[in-house]
Amino acid sequence: MNQVNPSSDDFLQYIRYEKRLSLHTLTAYAKDMEQFSTFLLAECNVERPEQADYRHIRSWIVSLVEGELDKSSVNRKIATLRCYYGFLLRRKVITLDPMTKVQALKASKRIPVYVEEKPMETLLSDVDFANTFEGIRDKLVLELLYGTGIRLSELTGLKTTDVNLYERTITVLGKRNKHRIIPLTQPLFELIRHYSLLKEETFGGAVDTVYLIVSEKGIAAYPMLIQRIVKRHLDLVTTLEKKSPHVLRHSFATHLLNRGADLNAIKDLLGHSSLAATQIYTHTSLEQLKKTYDQAHPKAK
Repeated sequence: MNQVNPSSDDFLQYIRYEKRLSLHTLTAYAKDMEQFSTFLLAECNVERPEQADYRHIRSWIVSLVEGELDKSSVNRKIATLRCYYGFLLRRKVITLDPMTKVQALKASKRIPVYVEEKPMETLLSDVDFANTFEGIRDKLVLELLYGTGIRLSELTGLKTTDVNLYERTITVLGKRNKHRIIPLTQPLFELIRHYSLLKEETFGGAVDTVYLIVSEKGIAAYPMLIQRIVKRHLDLVTTLEKKSPHVLRHSFATHLLNRGADLNAIKDLLGHSSLAATQIYTHTSLEQLKKTYDQAHPKAK
């Protein structure tokens, strides 16, 4: 083993600048490594993660499962360790990868949580949004999330210059710094123009002109603000337990698929790297087909 061991910060810098993972993923990896290090010291008397072997790693995974952590979260932590020990191998800190015999847990596929079309139509067409900066800003947040399927981080990172008013598109910076272009409907395009004028009238030169969505104080929107906006408005039209920006992303994809959109086109709009990630929506579409069959077919009852 190399005598000069990289720190946890070195690893985090590696995944941020070389692997180009998102800030959200970076935070999750940092938390995983902190939990793993704590477990190693308390339960295995191992002072540093690079000193751990397969037995120590397996013990941690067993403890997570026994603690009733869901399988997808355990698998995320396994992915963190796989990336970490791969980093140590490249730096020649270790010569054997302790993750070689570690396999991900078999997790059942979750059907995405989404809002039905009718409640979404009610929210965006019938709910009264005040013609104030906050009212129009909130409506734009909902319309962008549902109308384009972008992620929360992509929305907060959306810059004013990412909106092409001539082409009626937005350019989104997604995972692993990949850009994609998403078309805007005419109503959404008009809403962006209206919001931009209100933003200028409300804040003038005091507004953060870099980012499209800003807070009541004129600074760049932050995740908690967007989450509050989404939850507050979804509370008006649905009893779903989960009310988050990602639910609107799921709703966007599900409604497109239910109306006959091509799965590959949905994949590109969502910014998925593979079709496998998009195929989770086919389960929801199948449920919709079953419901239609039960309602319409004379032999279904």
